[in-house]
Amino acid sequence: MSRRLIPVLAALAFAAAPLPWAHADGVMLIQAGAFWMGRDDGAPEEAPLHRVYVRDFWLERHKVTNAELAEFLDEDGLVSAEGEPRYDWNDADTRFGPKCVDVQPTPPSTTRSRLRYRAPILCFAPGTTLRWTFDPAYANHPVAVSWFGARDYCAWHGRRLPTEAEWEKASRGHDQRRYPWGDTPPTAAHAVFGRAYNAIEPGGGRPAGASPYGIDDLLGNLREWTATILKPYPYQHDDGRESFTGAGRVVVRGASHDDPADALSVTRRWSYDRRRAVSGHHVVGLRCATSEDLGEVAPGGRR
Repeated sequence: MSRRLIPVLAALAFAAAPLPWAHADGVMLIQAGAFWMGRDDGAPEEAPLHRVYVRDFWLERHKVTNAELAEFLDEDGLVSAEGEPRYDWNDADTRFGPKCVDVQPTPPSTTRSRLRYRAPILCFAPGTTLRWTFDPAYANHPVAVSWFGARDYCAWHGRRLPTEAEWEKASRGHDQRRYPWGDTPPTAAHAVFGRAYNAIEPGGGRPAGASPYGIDDLLGNLREWTATILKPYPYQHDDGRESFTGAGRVVVRGASHDDPADALSVTRRWSYDRRRAVSGHHVVGLRCATSEDLGEVAPGGRR
């Protein structure tokens, strides 16, 4: 091989591969560039395999937890601006719910408190107010939430839901792998799947299942909401599919703890209509994205 070709080939290899991880306070950088999206040997809605360009963005390393959502509901309430529930607190299998607790100083009047929280219960006793409380054993478990709750939580946190193209690139990297970890069939070391209903686990602890960008738990435990309306491929970010507002069907990615192994794939496209986006969310969680450059300002910096 000509010595002149060696630097060129090395530069091309560097450009094609993900750079070393950059992270900021639990959020991972996905560098701008094109990637392979979809597949030709799967379900019709996953075809064709095609190239898509995605700009720089950051994606949270872990799914949002029960404890994190409870903090949001304490601050901003149960109901979205559209009047839709953010969380199905009345589900018999829920891991947390509203409770009247003692606080100091004395909270505002009952009427004002109800307006603030749009609460499902009222706290009448002096010195009490509503708080969203959870079983400590499940504090760090991923939380199942409505699409409206997911969107509003991310906005409250100064972030947003990822598009489905962002989600797939973060899961897949630059090759055509089937799983975040490669093409090896999934095992318990990679993901939480094939479980009984509601048998969710904390999202960490399975480094073998991380994506090329170091993001954990992308397949299994809970599926994940995106900001994208379901439309046929090829994916085009400017054809009206970004962003879902309640009309049409919203794309859901990933896999749940009770999905079988053959449901796990980085290309799998689930979708829900508005009714399911509100009430059919018992196996769907979230993680947030941002296009802001966090590398120099957030705790953790770059590595």
